[in-house]
Amino acid sequence: MPRPSAGVLGAAAVLLGTGTSLAGIVWDVQWHVDVGPDTFFTLSHLMLYSGSAIAGLAALAMVLRATFAQRAGRTADPAEGGRTVRVLKFDAPLGYLIAGAGAAMFLLYGLMDLWWHTVYGFDADLGSPPHVALFSSITVTMVGSVIVFGYARDRRWGRIGLVVSLPILMTFSPLMLNALAELPAPFDIEIVSAAFFCTLSMLLAAGITGRPAYAIRVAAVLGAMQLALWFFAPWASHSYASMVNLPLRDGLGDAPPELPSATPMFLLVAAAVGAGVLAYGRRAGMSMRLLPQLAGAVGGLVLAFSLDLQVPLVGNGPLAAPGTLVADALAGLLFGALAGFLAWRFAGLLRGESRKPIAIVVPGPAVQGGLA
Repeated sequence: MPRPSAGVLGAAAVLLGTGTSLAGIVWDVQWHVDVGPDTFFTLSHLMLYSGSAIAGLAALAMVLRATFAQRAGRTADPAEGGRTVRVLKFDAPLGYLIAGAGAAMFLLYGLMDLWWHTVYGFDADLGSPPHVALFSSITVTMVGSVIVFGYARDRRWGRIGLVVSLPILMTFSPLMLNALAELPAPFDIEIVSAAFFCTLSMLLAAGITGRPAYAIRVAAVLGAMQLALWFFAPWASHSYASMVNLPLRDGLGDAPPELPSATPMFLLVAAAVGAGVLAYGRRAGMSMRLLPQLAGAVGGLVLAFSLDLQVPLVGNGPLAAPGTLVADALAGLLFGALAGFLAWRFAGLLRGESRKPIAIVVPGPAVQGGLA
C-alpha cells in the first residue's frame, strides 16, 4: 500500500483540526446552555484550542515545505493547498496561508480570553468579546480548509475532503450568523442568512467539482454530522458537569441541543432540488450565466421555508406568522439567487477558471457552460 503524500497528510491534519474545533465549540455552546459559567481551562475550551493548534501547525508545515521547494528550484503543486503567495520571505499555498492565519489569530484571541477570565473569572455569556473573536478566527481556518480541498478537486482525496470540510463550516456558521440577529429587517434575518450561506456552500461544491451530485453529498454529510452532534453535545456537557461537580441549570426540560438544532434539517431536500435544476438546465441547454442563480433561488426558497418549519418541529419556538413565512420565503429566494451567483464565481476562482467555462457533468452527453 503506497504511503500518503505530504499533500494528503497536510490537508488531513487541517481537516482534523477544524473537526476538533467544531466538536469543541458544539460542546462549549451546550455547556453555556446547560451549565453556564466556564473558565479558560474548561475541557471544551481545551478541545477548541487543540483543534486550532493542529490546523495551525499543519498549515505552517505545508508553508515551510512549499517555501523550501521554491528555494530548491522545484515548482509547488497547486493541488497541494493552491497557488503560492509570497508573504515576507515565505511562499505560502493560499489555502494553508488562510488556515494558518486563522490559527494565528486564534492564538492571539486565546490570550485575550485568558486575560478576560483572569479579570472577570467565570464567563457566563457566549457572546463575550473574546468568544466572538475566537469564533471569527476559527471560521477563517475552516474557510482555508475548504480552499485546500477545492484546489485538490481532481484528486479523490480532495473531493472527499471537500464534502467534509464544507459541512464543518456550515455547522459552525450559526454562531457567526447570530451576530446579524439584531439588524432590522422585514424577515427573520437569522433564517434567511442561514439559507443563503447553506445554499452558497452546497452550490460551491457543485461548481468546484463540476458535478451537481456533490451538492447532495455535502447535504448528506451535513445530516450525518448533525445527527452525531445531536447526541454528543448534551452527553459531553452533562458528563463533564458531573465530573467537576457543577449543577445543571434549572428547567432545562427536553430542549434540543443548541447548535445541532440550528443546523438545517432539510438541506438534503434543497440540495436535491438545486442539483436537479442544474442537471435539467444543462440538458436543456440553458446558459450558465443564469442557471446557478436559478438553482440558488429554488434552493434558498426551500431552505428558508423549511427552516421556519424546523423551529416548532424541534421545539425551539412557535411557527412564525403567515406574513413572516411569506417574507422569509421571498427573501430566501432572492438571497438564494445571490448565493448561486457567488458560488459559481468562487468556484471559478478556485478552479483558476474565472474567465473560462465550467463543465457540468450530468448523465448523457457532456455539456459546457460559460461562467463569465
